[in-house]
Amino acid sequence: MDVPPAVAELAARLKGVEWVTDLFVAGSLATGDHRPGVSDIDLVALATRPLDADARSTIATIHGDLDATTAAGADLGCAYVAASALPDLTARHPTWTHGSLVERPLSGITRAELVRHGYAVLGRAPGTVLAGMSDDDVRRAAHAELTGYWTRAVRHPWWWLDSTIADLGLSSMARARHALATGQLLTKTSAIEAAHAPDWLRDDLRARRRGRPVRSPRLRTAWIAWSDARHTTAAARRGRSSL
Repeated sequence: MDVPPAVAELAARLKGVEWVTDLFVAGSLATGDHRPGVSDIDLVALATRPLDADARSTIATIHGDLDATTAAGADLGCAYVAASALPDLTARHPTWTHGSLVERPLSGITRAELVRHGYAVLGRAPGTVLAGMSDDDVRRAAHAELTGYWTRAVRHPWWWLDSTIADLGLSSMARARHALATGQLLTKTSAIEAAHAPDWLRDDLRARRRGRPVRSPRLRTAWIAWSDARHTTAAARRGRSSL
């Protein structure tokens, strides 16, 4: 399977790291919805042990080098998950994203992408390592994202003035509603067609998904996206399974 050069280079670098056993592709690259220059690259590496300070330094060096060369402009991110912590849905793992190493859980949606669509560029197939994800598991994962991060985001209306947050919110709400209703994953491109947005804004979302630098009215877009998220997260908190 063809992979972007940045992914192939990371796999080659990690092959020489003795405590890394596997490297999996998730996100839009796994689902076939990746748009170069637009989409992030979402990866998950399995480690034989939790990353100590030396291991974190190694990861930061590798990713820093890649971000300055092969991965420049690719928004390559990777979560480093100790195999012993893999069953713990609440555990936080060192994750390289947007030029820094942070701590994040491995979300249920990412786990579903790996099990249902992911593939390995190093080591074993994801489905042989991760637990299966039923439709109800996907529903629970979507519900967790709505009642977790997105509920917090709704409490900060000014965040939505950032066009990246507004676009992501509109697609994420559509994806979450689809997951709650069907137990299936929806790509970001397909989510645009299901977004609760006026025709002109969906046109703009399509254009940006194709890499065109189209701008939408900042305040109107923020209000539309925030209002949609407020409604969707409130319904999730009330326990509705479909919207």
